[in-house]
Amino acid sequence: MPLQEELQNAPPAKLVVDHVTKIYRGNRQTVHALEDVSLNVAEGEFVCLLGPSGCGKSTLLNLIAGLEHPDSGELSADGEVITGPGRQRMVMFQEHALFPWLDVTENVLFGLNLKPHLTDEDRAGVARAFLEIVGLTQFAKASIHELSGGMKQRVALARALAPNPQVLLMDEPFAALDAMTREQLYEDLQKIQQKRRKTIIFVTHNVREAVCLGDRVLLFTPRPGKIRAEFKVDLPRPRDINDVEVAQLASAITQELKNLLQSTPL
Repeated sequence: MPLQEELQNAPPAKLVVDHVTKIYRGNRQTVHALEDVSLNVAEGEFVCLLGPSGCGKSTLLNLIAGLEHPDSGELSADGEVITGPGRQRMVMFQEHALFPWLDVTENVLFGLNLKPHLTDEDRAGVARAFLEIVGLTQFAKASIHELSGGMKQRVALARALAPNPQVLLMDEPFAALDAMTREQLYEDLQKIQQKRRKTIIFVTHNVREAVCLGDRVLLFTPRPGKIRAEFKVDLPRPRDINDVEVAQLASAITQELKNLLQSTPL
């Protein structure tokens, strides 16, 4: 099936998190990561999860990905209960996790192992298309060690997008990058999301990053993580992280976060 036709015919995505609790029990310590978290995410929505370290944001992402299972409650995608990983939900981590023995194109092609019906020619075409989307066409045959940090994250993004998932789960993917590289990737990701209408769940500690990227920003309490507040971001796209309107809303959310931390007993 041609790439454009496959993108257009992809079924709608919707995520439901229904009263989910997650507890990690070890020999010496029990960690109550999430407590009674409920959330609906619409098709094509960009939702940012924001909160202090250890509040369960990444845990929730792993539960949606099917990498972990809740102690109580239920998660579903398109009405089907999530019981494990699925090709319609792809994860992009803070570390690019690229294979150093493969070149750029080969790394993107690896993601297409989830599409066994494609011919080799189809796979090559899809890889070229997504390398063009992330601006890396001229580095298609480059070795991973020849790339900058930002370029490696672009390759990881192309690999995650290539199988045409309904949902992209991103766990602080830009945290280790310099400011200028991050800003360019904010612009790139917004363009991709608007063009492809992917449903994106994005974990971050950076308030301005959340406002710059998200349609909604969900503020989590310290552990056990609960959704304390929701902020809708109605600013026009594309957004720049240095825009005055972004800074103003980020300031309001930051104050709410400070109030939350001050009111939480140590």
